[in-house]
Amino acid sequence: QVALVESGGGLVQAGGSLRLSCTASGRPFRSLAMGWFRQAQGKEREFVSSHTWNSGIRYYADYADFVKGRFTISRDNTKNTVYLQMNSLKPEDTAVYYCAAASAARGRRPSDFDYWGQGTEVTVSA
Repeated sequence: QVALVESGGGLVQAGGSLRLSCTASGRPFRSLAMGWFRQAQGKEREFVSSHTWNSGIRYYADYADFVKGRFTISRDNTKNTVYLQMNSLKPEDTAVYYCAAASAARGRRPSDFDYWGQGTEVTVSA
């Protein structure tokens, strides 16, 4: 079992930045596939980014097209924490952001992840 706790959401103006954090506990963090999803009101949960251990060689960062060049995912294994640095935020980025974890990388679907945080709200004003 993995417990995930997100933080860092808030209200920001368009063009601003936020950094989300997600701290995991319960299993060795180094090998966990970590992901960020978001869900806007009235919409389905969608993939934002993931950070996974790629074939035992190195970590691989994956991004949805709509955040490429603006968001950066990273992890600190000494703190069991994954981060999502969000720059150049747009009103359409407004959503609840969820951290997710899986024992291994399987894909971008919510069903590919086994554990979920409670979510942190991000609101971007125009």
